[in-house]
This record gives sequence, structure tokens and C-alpha cells, in this order.
Amino acid sequence: MSQVENHILVIFGALGDLTKRKLIPSIFQLKKHGMLPEKFAIIGTGRREHSHETFRQRMEEALNEFSEDKSLDKTQVKEFISSLYFTVMDFTKDADYLTLKKKLAEVQKSLDIGGNVIFYLATPPSLYGVIPIDLAKHRMNDQSDGWKKIIIEKPFGYDLQSAKELNAKLLKHYKEEQIYRIDHYLGKETVQNIFVTRFANGIFEPLWNRNYVHHVEITSAENIGVENRGGYYDDSGALRDMIQNHLLQVTGIIAMEPPTSFESNAIRNETLKVFQALRKINPAEVGKNVIRGQYGTATVRGEKLVGYREENGVKKDSRTETYVAIKMFIDNWRWGGVPFYIRTGKRLPTRVTEAVIHFKPTPHQIFGTKEAVNDSCNQLVIRIQPDEGILLKIGMKTPGSGYSIQPVNMDFHYSELRNETIPSAYQRLIHDCMIGDSTLFARADAVEACWTFVQPIIDVWKEN
Repeated sequence: MSQVENHILVIFGALGDLTKRKLIPSIFQLKKHGMLPEKFAIIGTGRREHSHETFRQRMEEALNEFSEDKSLDKTQVKEFISSLYFTVMDFTKDADYLTLKKKLAEVQKSLDIGGNVIFYLATPPSLYGVIPIDLAKHRMNDQSDGWKKIIIEKPFGYDLQSAKELNAKLLKHYKEEQIYRIDHYLGKETVQNIFVTRFANGIFEPLWNRNYVHHVEITSAENIGVENRGGYYDDSGALRDMIQNHLLQVTGIIAMEPPTSFESNAIRNETLKVFQALRKINPAEVGKNVIRGQYGTATVRGEKLVGYREENGVKKDSRTETYVAIKMFIDNWRWGGVPFYIRTGKRLPTRVTEAVIHFKPTPHQIFGTKEAVNDSCNQLVIRIQPDEGILLKIGMKTPGSGYSIQPVNMDFHYSELRNETIPSAYQRLIHDCMIGDSTLFARADAVEACWTFVQPIIDVWKEN
């Protein structure tokens, strides 16, 4: 594992939900497992007034509430919390960036950390084109005294045009290798295991093509509604919130060609080719190949649940989709003619994210009806969440006379690894950024290629 160099992590939006629920608990786990550098500090920024002490107290409470550890080591917590600082900032005010620059210099000098800095934008997307530019304006992107990196949360753009404009803004002041567009789905252990399943096992890769695969399903289902995110979600919808980033990225990993090496650009070059090979859905075919829906009022297990339009922050006449299903094709030599079905939705019967590779049935059925054989067709199920693992479905003879077939499972669950700790997605991705590994982060050209695929769907929906 690469050694992490001393650095400071600056979190914009340090008083928000993402910081307290995900970022601080994940960084604490890195500390606990000895994966932070010897000299390290976090500077939180936010609009509301806080001293260093009140910020530390707030983050300690967040650790106690959201940490994956059932019992925290108080000494470790105290040591970690002491490395936190806070500065008040209005992200739209020029003078506040000078205050931040001064605070950075103070912490760097007092702890003898050096000039390495990561800027994490845990802010609304409207600030993605503001904060990095103002940092550059005050030369906080200058790498003469150490590296500078920026982590940006999704959504990266609202459509193809805005994504291109945002990329152009960022690349004017930063090199591509300084920008880390984070997608927490790619930090999940099972998603990364797709690489190993395919490229480290001689049994699967020879079958991973149009000759043996009938179709592929990629599903992300949630049994909850939009909860308290109605205001954000109503401007976004399932297509932008889940398909354009998370599920297309998973598709890229499943469908990519073997890279020449397990190196960041080699892998990202291959996933980009998948996105570029996605067959564009013509406006006339959107209604045939794309389904959208919206959950309504219902009673589930005796509990009355409100419909999407009754959720807080949602317009009463909203036409924002909470369910999307797409049938798509990848026009290349490996996948020609194989349909990929990707779907996502809120308020579905269960919570699951998984990819299922459906293999073709045997060419000649000798064990009963075609329907019985099709029911027992082989499937490889890659479960991303919950109960992460991998499962292979095969047909087996039912005991007794005759040759009736029943499907059985050969499966593995990560929860069975009792001596191994499974890092959270944010824990893995933040550490990757610290060591400069951009393999699991989206590149500018890949982001634009994904938007190029979904833009015709957005355009048709806008008119219909």
C-alpha cells in the first residue's frame, strides 16, 4: 500500500449531513487502522459561527452517532478530534478565501505539515464552479510547495452542456490528475470485486461476451421514498440522480475490455470506450426503450405512505420520475446484440443493488420443456448491497425418479470473512485520493460521455 504523505484536508460544508454521517467517521477509521500520515489536520469550513472547540465537540458527537464501531476508543477519538480546526466562510465572498488561506498557513506552520492540501467540496452542486475558481484566484491551487487536489461530489453537471462548462472551468485552473470526481458506488467492495471476478478467474472471462451472455440486468432498488430530500430530488430525478453516474459507472466496469495493466488510466480508458459505445436512443425510440414512473400513495404492511407529490419540498404537479428503466445496447465486438437493462427506483418492494449476468440456455434441451430449462438458466449475481457477495445459479437434478431440474445457488458473502474489516466506500475513496490513485474516480471525458447518452432522454421528457 502506498504511503500517505503529510497533508491538510479542507472540507467545504463541514457542518452538513455528508460530513458528519460519512466523511468524519470514514476518516476516523483511516486513523484507527494506521492509514493516515504522521502529520495530518482537517480544517472545516461553514457559514455558521463555530470555534475550534465547538466544531470538535460537534464532530465527536457525529462519531458517536454514526461510526461503524459499537464502542469507540476514547484515546483514539481524543487524538483524532484534536486535529480538527474550523473557520467561518461564506463561499461567495472573496475576503473569506483570504481568511482560509491564512488559516491554512497557520496550521501548516504550527504542525510542520508542508504544502500538500486536499479540498473536499461537500456543498450544493451550484458551488462546484465557484469554490475551485476562487481557490485558484488566491493561488491555493499552486503546487510549487506541494500537491493540491479537489474532491467533487456528484452530480457533476445538470445536463451535457453544464457538465462541459464545469469541466472547462475546472481544467482552466487544475490538471485532470488534481480533480477527483467521487462516486461512492465505485468505493463499494463488491463493485471493485468485479475486476477480480473477471480478470483473475479463467472460468468467467471466456464466457463474458455475446456468445454466452443472453442479457444483463443492473438494478438499484430502494424501499424508502425521498425522505427529507424532496427539494433536491424534485430538481434532479432518478435519471440524473442514479442512472447517469452510479449505474452507468457499474455498467462500464461490467462491460469493459481487459486493461493492459491495473493502472488508473489503463482502466479508465477501457470504461470510457464502453460509454462511447453506448447506442444513442433516438427521440422516436425513447418511449419504447425507456420507462419512467412516480410512486403514489399506498398502504404497505398496514402503514400509510404518502405519494411522491405529497413529500416535503415536492411540487404538487411534479412530473419528476422516481423510477426509471432503460433497455440499452453496447455497440462493440464483445457485446453486439446483448441487451443491458438498468433500472432504479424509490418505494420498491425491497432494498437491493445488484448486477445479474444471465447466460444463454443450452442449445439443445434434453431435460423436459423449454420453459423448465430456461428457469434453470445460469446466472451470476453480483450483490453490491446489502449483504454484499457473489452468487452463481446453476441447475441441479431434483432427487427422485426422472430428470426434473431445480435451480441451486453457489454463493459467497463478505460477511463470512470474520477476520477481515470491510472498509466503507468513502473510507476507500478518500484514502485513494490521499495516495493519488484515481482508478475509482470519474474522468472528465467519461462524465461527458455518460451525459451524451442520457441527454436525448432528458430532451424528449422535457417536451412530453
